[in-house]
Amino acid sequence: MAIEIKAPAFPESVADGEVAAWHKAEGDTVARDELLVEIETDKVVMEVVAPESGTLTSIVAAEGETIESEALLAVLEAGEITQSPASSESASKDAEPEASEIGDMAMGPAARAMVDEHGIDPSVIEGTGKGGRVTKEDVTRHLKNATQPAPAQPESVPAVPAAVSSLSVPAESHGPSSERIEKRVPMTRMRSKIAERLLEATQQTAMLTTFNEVNMAPLMKLRSQYKESFEKAHNGTRLGFMGFFVKACCEALKRYPAVNASIDGSDVVYHGYQDIGVAVSTNDGLVVPVLRDADFMSIADVEAAIRDLGLKAQDKKLTIEEMTGGTFTVSNGGVFGSLLSTPILNPPQTGILGMHTIQERPVAVNGEVVIQPMMYLALSYDHRLIDGKTAVQFLVTVKGFIEDPARILLQL
Repeated sequence: MAIEIKAPAFPESVADGEVAAWHKAEGDTVARDELLVEIETDKVVMEVVAPESGTLTSIVAAEGETIESEALLAVLEAGEITQSPASSESASKDAEPEASEIGDMAMGPAARAMVDEHGIDPSVIEGTGKGGRVTKEDVTRHLKNATQPAPAQPESVPAVPAAVSSLSVPAESHGPSSERIEKRVPMTRMRSKIAERLLEATQQTAMLTTFNEVNMAPLMKLRSQYKESFEKAHNGTRLGFMGFFVKACCEALKRYPAVNASIDGSDVVYHGYQDIGVAVSTNDGLVVPVLRDADFMSIADVEAAIRDLGLKAQDKKLTIEEMTGGTFTVSNGGVFGSLLSTPILNPPQTGILGMHTIQERPVAVNGEVVIQPMMYLALSYDHRLIDGKTAVQFLVTVKGFIEDPARILLQL
């Protein structure tokens, strides 16, 4: 029985997708739920698995082809396929030259990205995956071996007079290489969409940023005091700073609903809930998964959810639903050492909070100069909806919650 393999149904916010990588070739036998192909959209990478066991008789959409929602990808002939040991051995022998012949066709998106980044010829990489497939680990191992100096080979060199030897070295060998290497690679769909949205944010919003600084000493003391017992009480969930900042933002958003609103044409949409987007950096670009109803989550729930979403983002397992929506965003550039920055809005949201690295600085406390761990906070906002006064008051409110964490728990 022939079964049509179709692309997943894309949500309204995703117009089309691109066939990123086929994990099976025509004529291959597949098992039920085995990965067939990856579809890269503007937001996530979707996996398409085999609905039944059988043989992949034809591939309709090739790698790199742009497809629409529920488009036909391939045809699978269902049925249990049995092979004799001789035929299996023959097939495995035939698979190796086929993998080397198709080069970059026999590697996943992660391996292909590394090959493109370093300008490596795929044919020189030994693939250890199924059917000679080149994996990310194979590329990493190849790069590591390439950086190691080759052992010196003994060479028989005829003796020459010292005067002749000193004159025999060409002068150009001491100068820089005349070869100037350039490489041109196409943008991925995700990177292209990120670039498009960043341009929209800067061109279609009246974006402005206000700054403040927060004394992290009280929060660091609280964290140091309770982090071990917190981790034991919440099944290994670690106590970080993000949980406090997300909860502080939720409380501040309740007090200043304009920062939690969005602009839809000539209308302002005020949201009676707090869905907080958390910016996560991946190898493919910045993604913003969303914490739904974050105002009803405990600090432990927030920390656990951020950790799970971060792992899913690195493994490209985020779903469209986990990345759509959001009424406000928190971005922590401090994990990379950023001291100060102006975060860019995530339309149609009207506000985004930027956290930065913690740095000890001299500050005045009760008339005395003391060294305190300080963090700069940045709030970028859409001035079309939010006045400067509201933005500053919102940021001061967040600062107050962080410098007195008990107010978050008591909702004061």
